[in-house]
Amino acid sequence: MRAVGFDVIGGPEVLRQVELPVPAPGPGEVLIRVAYAGLNYGEVQHRLGDFGAPDGIEVPGLEGAGEITALGPGVTGLAIGDPVAAFLPSGGGYAEYAVAPAEFAFPLDGISLRDGAGVLALTTAYGVLAGAARLAAGDTVLIHAAAGGVGSAAAQIARALGAAAVLGTVGSPAKAEYAKRFGYDALHPRETFADLVCDVDVVLDPVGGPTRLASLDVLAPFGRVVVYGEAARHPDLELPVQPLWKNNRTVSGYNIGDLARRAPARVRAHALSALSLLSSGAIRLDVTAERPLSEAAEAHRALQSGSTMGKVLLRVG
Repeated sequence: MRAVGFDVIGGPEVLRQVELPVPAPGPGEVLIRVAYAGLNYGEVQHRLGDFGAPDGIEVPGLEGAGEITALGPGVTGLAIGDPVAAFLPSGGGYAEYAVAPAEFAFPLDGISLRDGAGVLALTTAYGVLAGAARLAAGDTVLIHAAAGGVGSAAAQIARALGAAAVLGTVGSPAKAEYAKRFGYDALHPRETFADLVCDVDVVLDPVGGPTRLASLDVLAPFGRVVVYGEAARHPDLELPVQPLWKNNRTVSGYNIGDLARRAPARVRAHALSALSLLSSGAIRLDVTAERPLSEAAEAHRALQSGSTMGKVLLRVG
């Protein structure tokens, strides 16, 4: 099968087209003929070696959509030919065929394969808000990277879950203009947001560094900063605990990889809830770029530079 992978860590140029055997699904797994693969910053981290050095050719890709072509032993509730969206915790989406745990293969009832390929962004946005942030009706939410794939979904999901106000920060005027379409009440430059907002109940932060530190100062009593990424690749913060106690602040984390290992049923519940909102029309996935699989390196270069907006897909099938 045709795939894109890497066997050394490095820049986008290490991604190359390869021919690999079609994998076989094991117990509790399904084989999917991939139509579209979603692009995520976690795949940039994979390529850069944040998850360790590759052991032979490794195929990135944490999400995709396509049709089931084979069932592993013990799989029930799914059938060959079913269109599904899939979370791929072990990667493998940048290929014509990928193996997914059956519990992370989600039926696409009335949802296109193209939209289904954004299932990880949708699941993350829902999980960050409903799980880690414990969003309550009437909360004010501030979303960093407001124009990104997760940010644009989170703005809509927050509103659907009852947020009273949804604010965002962006890195450029062009991104502010783009993000307006997702229902933000206000959008602010990331460098100056702390001077412009206050009394926020929930802050979603995939950026890190100074942005994360400044987010603590805009929290309302019992406000929560939820960390779910490190896109700016700053050194980790060393936060003293006493200011959290003395100012009634909370810092929490969301990592879908850890959740998939320790609480897979929660990942599935979050995914199905997010896809239900998508199917009903309450939210939408905004695909802003669709590249052929052969252009995965160029897509990575754009994503890593921070120039992308919305959801970027690789067209595989």
